[in-house]
Amino acid sequence: MPDFIYSADITAGSLKLRESRLIAGLLLDSVSDDDFRREIIERNVLQARSPATAIRLARLIKSRLVGFDSELWRIVRDGEKALATQALLAAAMKHSALLCDFIDLCLRDEYRLLHTELSKSLWPAFLLGCAARDPVVSKWSESTRRRLRSSVFDILAQAGFLSDTRKRHLQHFVLLPELRSYLAARSDYKLLNCLQLP
Repeated sequence: MPDFIYSADITAGSLKLRESRLIAGLLLDSVSDDDFRREIIERNVLQARSPATAIRLARLIKSRLVGFDSELWRIVRDGEKALATQALLAAAMKHSALLCDFIDLCLRDEYRLLHTELSKSLWPAFLLGCAARDPVVSKWSESTRRRLRSSVFDILAQAGFLSDTRKRHLQHFVLLPELRSYLAARSDYKLLNCLQLP
């Protein structure tokens, strides 16, 4: 077995700040599984188009957040937009080796080489490298690969690395001190290193 396995579940959603604030609130309230399901499906608090979409999105967001503790959930629920967004970026990176590695292996080099925009051509080359580390990647369909690229680039734009997903101009990214302190206090040096580019 490899040390990690890449997953394609990131296609279910980007950072989703509004929805993540709601899920973080449910986690902080320690609602039961039944009540959680009731909020997601019956009350449709995420305002999803269908119960299946609501379940898929809630599952993704919850699985990202439970990698951390109630302090980060509180940052997501109550924090200023910039801080809550960076907290969600950290949660998404911890949950997705694909996202974390793209930032660490590709985005870091783009900054180091002083490139001004992120080329779409980086994505297929990155996936080739991923397939060498985890054979499951080679089985992904072309549509899955495109959706993954779209989700990752959306996340990079929402987090402030990119100007937008069309022009993809690289922007200066500064890790906010509150999140830096939170990660350092938990000795999460891998995430800290990834988030401090180049």
